[in-house]
Amino acid sequence: MLKKASPFLRIGMIAFLFLCLGCAGLGKTLEPPRVSFADVKIQEMKGMENVVLVQLRVFNTNDIPLTVKGIDCELAMNGKRLATDVSRVDQEIPAYDTALIPLTLYSSVVDLFRGVIGLQGQEKVIFSLSGKLRIGGDVWMPSAIPFSAENELSLEGLMRDVK
Repeated sequence: MLKKASPFLRIGMIAFLFLCLGCAGLGKTLEPPRVSFADVKIQEMKGMENVVLVQLRVFNTNDIPLTVKGIDCELAMNGKRLATDVSRVDQEIPAYDTALIPLTLYSSVVDLFRGVIGLQGQEKVIFSLSGKLRIGGDVWMPSAIPFSAENELSLEGLMRDVK
């Protein structure tokens, strides 16, 4: 063992300690944004695929702007997977502000059929959306922030403009 550490070693250890302590304070914890449905409708039913349009209202509850680069999400109807989406988005949401983000989700006929089973006699359905907002920005920010939203909609309003 070394009885006496060289001055360079002592300075190096002190610098390393300060660097470690300084890096621990650099990270900023982001609150997950609040997400709600602004609109949901089935746009098109064709062949083996259905197209669902969703507009999300994203609330940035942080004191810094969020630059949304993409969204990866899954839409469920009455607890059963209905549609999925991966979208490139280029939208900045200012600090303590909101933005509407339109999404086009795709559903297979099988997923839609599973979701529709048991809807007879019901006037409303429960939609839930969960996923991750892909965030761009500084290195210390997380690259993905999870979110979820849930809403009850009437079946009549959902099918209003189906082609």
